[in-house]
Amino acid sequence: MQSTRSRRKVAPAAADGGDSGDKLEQLLLSSAICNCEDLGPFIRKAFTSGRPETLLHHLRHFARSKESEIEEVCKAHYQDFILAVDDLRSLLSDVDSLKSSLSDSNSRLQSVAGPLLSSLDSFVEAQNISKNVEFALQSVTSCIKLMELCSRANHHLSNGSFYMALKCLDLIENEFQDKTPSSTLKRMLERKMPEIRSYIERKISKEFGNWLVEIRVVSRNLGQLAIGQASAARQREEDLRIKQRQAEEQSRLSLRDCVYALEENDDEGGLGGDENDGYNGNSGLLGFDLTPLYRAYHIHQTLGLEDRFKQYYFENRKLQLTSDFQVSSMTPFLESHQTFFAQIAGFFIVEDRVLRTGGGLISKMEVENLWDTAVSKMCSVLEDQFSRMQTANHLLLIKDYVSLLGVTLRRYGYPVDALLDVLSKHRDKYHELLLSDCRKQIAEVLAADKFEQMLMKKEYEYSMNVLSFQIQTSDIIPAFPYVAPFSSTVPDCCRIVRSFIEDSVSFMSYGGQLDFYDVVKKYLDRLLSEVLDEALLKLISLSVHGVSQAMQVAANMAVLERACDFFFRHAAQLSGIPLRMAERGRRQFPLNKARDAAEEMLSGMLKTKVDGFMTLIENVNWMTDEPSQGGNEYVNEVIIYLETLVSTAQQILPSQVLKRVLQDVLSHISEEIVGALLGDSVKRFNVNAIMGIDVDIRLLESFADNLAPLFSEGDANQLKNALAESRQLINLLMSNHPENFLNAVIRERSYNTLDHRKVMTISEKLRDPSDRLFGTFGSRGAKQNPKKKSLDALIKRLKDVS
Repeated sequence: MQSTRSRRKVAPAAADGGDSGDKLEQLLLSSAICNCEDLGPFIRKAFTSGRPETLLHHLRHFARSKESEIEEVCKAHYQDFILAVDDLRSLLSDVDSLKSSLSDSNSRLQSVAGPLLSSLDSFVEAQNISKNVEFALQSVTSCIKLMELCSRANHHLSNGSFYMALKCLDLIENEFQDKTPSSTLKRMLERKMPEIRSYIERKISKEFGNWLVEIRVVSRNLGQLAIGQASAARQREEDLRIKQRQAEEQSRLSLRDCVYALEENDDEGGLGGDENDGYNGNSGLLGFDLTPLYRAYHIHQTLGLEDRFKQYYFENRKLQLTSDFQVSSMTPFLESHQTFFAQIAGFFIVEDRVLRTGGGLISKMEVENLWDTAVSKMCSVLEDQFSRMQTANHLLLIKDYVSLLGVTLRRYGYPVDALLDVLSKHRDKYHELLLSDCRKQIAEVLAADKFEQMLMKKEYEYSMNVLSFQIQTSDIIPAFPYVAPFSSTVPDCCRIVRSFIEDSVSFMSYGGQLDFYDVVKKYLDRLLSEVLDEALLKLISLSVHGVSQAMQVAANMAVLERACDFFFRHAAQLSGIPLRMAERGRRQFPLNKARDAAEEMLSGMLKTKVDGFMTLIENVNWMTDEPSQGGNEYVNEVIIYLETLVSTAQQILPSQVLKRVLQDVLSHISEEIVGALLGDSVKRFNVNAIMGIDVDIRLLESFADNLAPLFSEGDANQLKNALAESRQLINLLMSNHPENFLNAVIRERSYNTLDHRKVMTISEKLRDPSDRLFGTFGSRGAKQNPKKKSLDALIKRLKDVS
């Protein structure tokens, strides 16, 4: 074949004759045919040149040249072909003998295999029957198992074991439904299984709906229980703080008989514990059951409806929370606020448990979103209700409950700063209402005051009205009946102020601000300085009539001054700061205006009384021949009155108050004496009259000295110094060298209270005994008195200065 192919690719030899162009064209055509090339170009060229006969001639020539080659090939293979035919003929006889042999073997095989084939047919038929029976048995067994599963599923359905029923359905669906040989059973399963799943979904949804209804009531009770436990814990803390304050007070008073006791830590387990946080979600203390919820969630997971149930649960709980936000306009918020906040607290306690044990039923972000919504609504409700309230106690009750709500929910990790901010925001309004209430109470107490000393018949009365406010002057319990130096107004006002402090601290406590003493102190200052002080000022200006009432008010003010120290200590103790810090920041007496007004009124009334006796100074003989030895009439009356006054006042007035009042009265007497010498009613006076006034002043000074047992030595000297102006004036007029008044050093040391104009006017009225009528005729040539000369020089110099 290769030789033939190679021979076909060899170009034919050129024929003899013809021109060279035809030979070349014939050669190219032969080469193209041998190489199996496309003859299209040759044909187009022939027809284009109009010489198709030439192309046809060349083709015929090529065909004749190939015929000779074919003949040569046939001649070369003819002998081999003849030999092959001979071989085939020889084999034909062998084939015939083989055919006859095979026919004989087939006949013998057919005769032998006939009975065997019949036996084989019988065997095959028996085998088919056996397979059919076996298949039937398998089908029956499968149907029995299927019916058992169906019966078990019906049993679980009737017992409410929906999860087990669903597991049976899943087993039937996965292992039996497609393999069930019974078409009837298969159609029944295809029809009933979706119905059963739908039935289970309806039943479990109904149970879940019932749980949603029940959990609202449970949430309210749960919230009340949780807040109640927080309140009990707070009360235990308060009791412990009271015991600590009592221990501190005993330590401060250096009492040796101290009582020690072990504190029992009453741990009730709390509300936030993780006990019983299993699948059923029970909690013995909390008293709520999450089993229906988790059962419904698990069934929906089994049904492949997990996401739908999550959404359904969240939407329903959100709707419940929204309905919990509704505040009834028919019931006052003061009556419904506990139920309102307890419902919300219970809701989020339940959600916290679901979040921790629900296996992803609700996400943390969803709970946070619900809480943010709840906080926003509660803040809005509080803002609205607080803006309407006009009673401090109502606002305090709601604040306390809200703070307990914050304490309760903070234990579950909920942020409550926004609620506490609302409470802090209304701090000023609460205290303004509290100040207004105290203003009314104080006005009623003061209006009922009878300005009588308070009588206490029993020790408990003394403890309730004196010791409880630390206004006692001695740690020794007095004998009973005991007459206090103050009226009933004092303990009544103290109770009002103490109640104000406790209410203020109660409002500020548990509000997120740890150090609130400065706030309590600020409002306490306002209560004392703006409310109580102003009320006392009004009482003093309108209701006090007579010295006894003024004296009682002054005594009350002295006791209230001690009570104010207790008020600030009490505020510091309740605020939880050391007493030394409170004492360090103590300001001046906040009732100083009322105290000064009371003392001023008492002094004014005493001055009025004294002025009635001082009118007797008009009876003094200013040109007497002999000085008075026992004092003038006016001073004796004044001293008798003052001694009577002191004997009464020292029973109720503190020594310092009595000292200030007497000092003011004696100063007034001194001014009256100087005023009498300066007045127009006294035209002139002599040395004897001045010596009588000197006796009067000595009697007054002796009165002051006699009060030394009541006061300290310094206070007694201050009383005497109240007479300084009149004493210094009399000393100047009785001096042998009155012109020493012009010496600055001597004046500063001995006459520092005297006014030079008064000295000049009074000195001009002083007459020497020799200045009597007609006395100049007998003493015209006598030498002038040196004292008279010094006094004249003083008068002249003072006139020059003026």
